[in-house]
Amino acid sequence: MPKKKLKAYKGFNINDNGELYCRDMKFKVGEIAEISGDLILCSNGIHFCWNINDVHEYYDLLDNVICEVEILGEILNGDDMKKSCTNKIKVLRALTKEQVLSISNSGKDNTGLVNSGYRNSGNWNSGDWNSGDRNSGYGNSGNGNSGNRNSGDRNSGYGNSGNRNSGNRNSGYWNSGDGNSGDGNSGNRNSGYWNSGYWNSGYWNSGYWNSGYGNSGNYNVGIFCTIEQPVYIFDEISTMKMSKFVNSKYYRALQSGVFPLTEWIEYTPEEKESDKAKELIGGYLKTHDMKYAWGKWWESLTDDNREIIKSIPNFNAEKFEQITGIKV
Repeated sequence: MPKKKLKAYKGFNINDNGELYCRDMKFKVGEIAEISGDLILCSNGIHFCWNINDVHEYYDLLDNVICEVEILGEILNGDDMKKSCTNKIKVLRALTKEQVLSISNSGKDNTGLVNSGYRNSGNWNSGDWNSGDRNSGYGNSGNGNSGNRNSGDRNSGYGNSGNRNSGNRNSGYWNSGDGNSGDGNSGNRNSGYWNSGYWNSGYWNSGYWNSGYGNSGNYNVGIFCTIEQPVYIFDEISTMKMSKFVNSKYYRALQSGVFPLTEWIEYTPEEKESDKAKELIGGYLKTHDMKYAWGKWWESLTDDNREIIKSIPNFNAEKFEQITGIKV
């Protein structure tokens, strides 16, 4: 029975004469290369990888020449099997970029033709190191994410945008938790930067419902505050504290409507057919301005809740219109 051929992959640099080389040794497609001496990984040996994706640890899969090789001599494998060496090798063929992408991707339709990606698993990904379905960007897990290193799933109510988010519905960067906008937040529904807790806006707040800077505790407004104060409503001081307001009928009425600042727009069949990127991603997140969102919010309220809002302490119709664009 003939001996089974041992095929593997090796990356090369290329010089000005079009010759392949690795360190000080030159190689040619179709020819055998051989060295002498005992094999020592990273010191004496012709190095190669069994898995083409492991080559990327040493050579860029798309910028360098990647070849399919046959191992003909002795073999010394590294402990993790990502890098190996031999004393005799034959360069079988140089792979095209399309062949590299086809071999390195797993799943369906991960050709990388848009962003030249690799190491994708799942379906219809663009970019690099994605797992899941219909992701664009880098290092995403889950489905329908855009940006980089996001986890979650747009199709089941997560859908992060931005970079390095964990949790659900985050925009911005390095957020943990759910529904954060801004950067560096932990907790849920924070806006601003480096907040911990919930519903904070501003910077460096801990606790709940704080705005401003460096507040500790709950419902604080200002800078480095620890005690909850009465709040201004329509630019006038009121007798209500925020903790009371968020448990009032006014707050429930405000929260009863929809406020669509963003909307997922699916590309038309014609757009997908004419643009490969649009076919891969499926749609985009459209951002609306505040006046649009306020208008849709007002339309979604019941008549009773509109009347409750107009009865908020210190209600000022002129200022309400200035802020929302809604004339009452």
